[in-house]
Amino acid sequence: MVHLDLNSPILQIGSTIAMLVMALTAIFIRVKASHRPVTVRKIIIPPLGMTTGFLMFVVPEVRIPVLWGIISFLIGWFIFSYPLIRGTKFQLVDGQVFIQRSRGFVFILLGLLTVRLLLHGYIEQHISIPQTGALFFLLAYGMITHWRVSMYRQYVHITGPNPAA
Repeated sequence: MVHLDLNSPILQIGSTIAMLVMALTAIFIRVKASHRPVTVRKIIIPPLGMTTGFLMFVVPEVRIPVLWGIISFLIGWFIFSYPLIRGTKFQLVDGQVFIQRSRGFVFILLGLLTVRLLLHGYIEQHISIPQTGALFFLLAYGMITHWRVSMYRQYVHITGPNPAA
């Protein structure tokens, strides 16, 4: 049986490149999404889709202490989501809700990506790569969930109490 070193430099570099590619793809998708109307469905699907990521905790090598997970989630909820919430504004155009285009939004996403990469590089020196992935998943989940809750509230404020899906 082949033993896989979960802290090998190749795995560290590969995981960093994969995270970078996914983040840049998300930034590209966010920029393109500003051209299409926002709906309740488009607001709530990303955090619901991310929920399947919790299945990673079935694998023993990914498990982390509960307190680490709570702290990571709360850092995402209270700190990393703040720039996204501040940078996301809606406007009503011909009865449809659109995200207002903001040059600063791309810089916010790139800034968050830079901070995440720096933290990721530091943390993976102290714990295994799968555990680092778990921490950053929880951080991203807290960030996305808080941002989307805020978007939903703003959407309801603009459209009224019974928004269409």
